[in-house]
Amino acid sequence: MAHHPALPRRGLAGVAALAALAAGTPALAAGEAPRPSGTSIEAEEHWAKKGDVNLYLWRRRAAGSERRPVLFLVHGSSFSGRGGFDLQVPGHPGYSMMEHFAGLGFDVWALDHENYGKSSRTGSNSDIRSGVEDLKAGFAKVEEVTGQRTLMVYGQSSGAIRAGRFTNENPDRVERLVLDAFTYTGEGAPEIMRRREQVASYRARNFRMMNREAFVGIFSRDDPSTFEPAVPQALADYELALTDRAPSGTYLDMAVNMPMVDPKRIACPVLMCRAETDGNATDAELLDFFGQLPNRDKQFAMMRGIAHVAVLGTNRHRIWHVMEEFLTLPALRGA
Repeated sequence: MAHHPALPRRGLAGVAALAALAAGTPALAAGEAPRPSGTSIEAEEHWAKKGDVNLYLWRRRAAGSERRPVLFLVHGSSFSGRGGFDLQVPGHPGYSMMEHFAGLGFDVWALDHENYGKSSRTGSNSDIRSGVEDLKAGFAKVEEVTGQRTLMVYGQSSGAIRAGRFTNENPDRVERLVLDAFTYTGEGAPEIMRRREQVASYRARNFRMMNREAFVGIFSRDDPSTFEPAVPQALADYELALTDRAPSGTYLDMAVNMPMVDPKRIACPVLMCRAETDGNATDAELLDFFGQLPNRDKQFAMMRGIAHVAVLGTNRHRIWHVMEEFLTLPALRGA
């Protein structure tokens, strides 16, 4: 495993997690220097090809030419990678997950899946299988640009399913995996039960219409107290300027094709992030998944004050903190 000199290292105190931190994949060595304060964060656009489909990638990293560990972000069903992970909220700073982790010393990339954001519009419903192929193309572009073949990966909601399935099929490409707002089986989860009632409509057309009310609903459905009203409005401003629809494929998969990720086939260290309120899964199914993960370098973090879209919530700093500790966990001594 590559050594990552650009990352800081902190203790594990204060992490709200149930963790099993034992033997696992070698990670970061002790004594690494933090990023100098005041470093500016750069931005770049890149494009990957999946056959005739153009896939948009957005990159944020601290200025400088040194090699940095790559953190690849995988978005969910209703908004794009750049829109959700580099969100700028007028009058409310500090909502860009990409800026935050770039400031910690990561080389951060986000992909817009087919039919999302700035990527190609096609007749596909952009289901999980399609998303895995997107990730293959995106990883190839990141490797071309950075020279790094193994990446740290974060997936949110259906993006966590995409990331998990990709890891099943490409275990040598994922160094560490964060599954946030993940669904394993969906059994008994309120939002997944609701989607099962809508299967006919998801099969009838390959997209869902999106408007401002739809974006507000993503945040308000579990616990309206966990977000600032300006956030879904800013997200809607960005996304609706690009398209008024979102593909229906991941909703259909989550309704009728679960489970799509085999925990026994994920060899790398895994962090599972569970919000206090999230209708996309139950505690029981996620703990079942966690228990089957073979690498003992794993963590299950339950956090209060957050809902389904944790990284855009009022308490986003809590999940960011847990992620930072996991992604910078030092290597075993003597390994």
